[in-house]
Amino acid sequence: MDYLKDERKKAQFDVDVMKVVWAGSRESFLVSDRMAKLVANDPAFEKFSKPMLSRKELFKNTLRKAAYAWKLINDLRLSEEEAKWLRHYIDEPNYTDLQWEMFVPAIQGQCTEEQKKKWLPLAQSMQIIGSYAQTELGHGSNVQGLETTATFDAQMDEFVIHSPTLTSSKWWPGGAGKVATHAIVYARLIINAQFHGVHGFMVQLRSLEDHSPLPGITVGDIGLKFGHGAYNTMDNGVLRFDHVRIPRDHMLMRVSQVTKEGKFVQSDVPRQLIYGTMVSVRQTIVADASKALSRAVCIATRYSAVRRQFGSRNGGPETQVIDYKTQQSRLFPLLASAYAFRFVSEWLKSLNKDVKQRLEDKDFSTLPEAHACTAGLKSLTTAATADGIEECRKLCGGHGYLVSSGLPELFAYYVPACTYEGENVVMMLQVARFLMKTVSELGYKKPVGTTAYMGRAKTLILSNCVIQTSEEWLNSGAIVEAFEARAARMAVGCGKRLAKYENPDEGFAELSIDLVEASLAHCQLIVVSKFIEKLELEIPGKGVKQLLEVLSYVYALSLLHKHQGDFLATGYLTPKQASLANDQLRTLYSKVRPNAIALVDSFNHTDHYLSSILGRYDGDVYPKLYEAAFKDPFNDSDIADGIYEYVQPILKQKLQSAKL
Repeated sequence: MDYLKDERKKAQFDVDVMKVVWAGSRESFLVSDRMAKLVANDPAFEKFSKPMLSRKELFKNTLRKAAYAWKLINDLRLSEEEAKWLRHYIDEPNYTDLQWEMFVPAIQGQCTEEQKKKWLPLAQSMQIIGSYAQTELGHGSNVQGLETTATFDAQMDEFVIHSPTLTSSKWWPGGAGKVATHAIVYARLIINAQFHGVHGFMVQLRSLEDHSPLPGITVGDIGLKFGHGAYNTMDNGVLRFDHVRIPRDHMLMRVSQVTKEGKFVQSDVPRQLIYGTMVSVRQTIVADASKALSRAVCIATRYSAVRRQFGSRNGGPETQVIDYKTQQSRLFPLLASAYAFRFVSEWLKSLNKDVKQRLEDKDFSTLPEAHACTAGLKSLTTAATADGIEECRKLCGGHGYLVSSGLPELFAYYVPACTYEGENVVMMLQVARFLMKTVSELGYKKPVGTTAYMGRAKTLILSNCVIQTSEEWLNSGAIVEAFEARAARMAVGCGKRLAKYENPDEGFAELSIDLVEASLAHCQLIVVSKFIEKLELEIPGKGVKQLLEVLSYVYALSLLHKHQGDFLATGYLTPKQASLANDQLRTLYSKVRPNAIALVDSFNHTDHYLSSILGRYDGDVYPKLYEAAFKDPFNDSDIADGIYEYVQPILKQKLQSAKL
């Protein structure tokens, strides 16, 4: 029985077309849909029993699923794209994530053709399993501060990999704790006592025969992490090296190499190519943010339509929670954000493709912007998604705290994204450096790309918003200009204050809080403008484009309301105009309301993927919550272990004679 059937009838747009828009293309939709159903319909990938497993059982169960998935990939001859979606819908972090997202791409991007011929076939056929060992116990985002050394021994034609201190222990590399046979280890290259930068080295960790750690290598798991399942299915590792010797050709040598005589040589391949991998990884993180947020929003929206609370009249049904404006004002901006992040990730994907092509042609002109965009959008989307998942949990009331709601585990699984591949504040400070450089060059260099609006900085600083009615906020041009004016004024203001410092580094440190806020304003402008640019394309399907326009306004105006202090402090808006924007936002919620269930249906998430009783497609929540409670092994018996020993003596006032 479909308890949400009446909600689905209210839809004012073609849901099937919206599913394709969300997926990016008809082909992407068909591939992802096929893999989602393949996983959902295979009992081998069941995951509702995960909360009942111990850490060791959880890990072994994940190893089983990874092995079964690899067998499926080979038996069904799945393409690379299909295999990627299969792993995604299995929805359990494991060692294969690092294999395909970090280890293989690093070989492809940083190895010579000869090295690729040696290692790629082994990695792609899973004859070796790799990890990516960069972060250290005492060093995270600051790669140049890493302590692990790779000292060249010319006599033996080898590098000696060594962990000189406790803080130089590699810490966090996924898959390294118990599974990986190899790792790409980042270390300080030392030749004749001279430091030549940080480089990557292929290091074998374990025997391919019996899986035991090789001599000189101390390796283990770093211990339990936040949540129960989440990343506890992954063996994040600690690695220490005690003068471990590797052949000279195990240095990743596409960009630079060491000759047999001990000479450090830069190849013709530009070092900037290494950043191409980083840009690619961060683009994937932005795409993953939209997926994770869409899951949380789907659960909260469906449950908000099922749940009734208060408002009963004359014995009639209570009011659906989703009809309360307070619920809509918290939920619908998150729904709009999921779509916004999806579309900006599509744009980043095309930017990444363009950057890679330019790098191959030795054109580095777009690299600084691409680096700033991916760093900033990684920070913005992961922070908003982590906060959004927690907000969705609270939107589900007390039941959101149940593991069976799917939200606590989703939060625990997702929140590391705020710190991995660059801590979010550090990422925003990287954006700030790019912005300040752009501001400093305004007098003689025309900004392009996402900073093109800076070329109109004088106009944006002098002009003010002319909106006089709430309806006038339904104008994409007016919205973009408001965000441009805010971003330009904040960036130029920081630039002027920075120029007063004799020491730029001291000024940057002193103004870092303001610089982070200016960077956020710039990144929010990018997301808003890319959402609007998406709507300039031809989008077929009844009502699809119209609903996306509504969501674009909800996203932009909810940000304007949340950050109205910036818009007012910079002087572009008056308090009255900010109030009018909020009036329009409330009106937009009424347009989203009848379409809310259909909009989350358009994400095309299976019940298996959501792993949530509250977010079930059929809305049959309460009987399933009740069933789940009594499936818990804790309810196997009416009298729990320990009752007779510790509770009965209290009840019978015999605590003194009890054997405690």
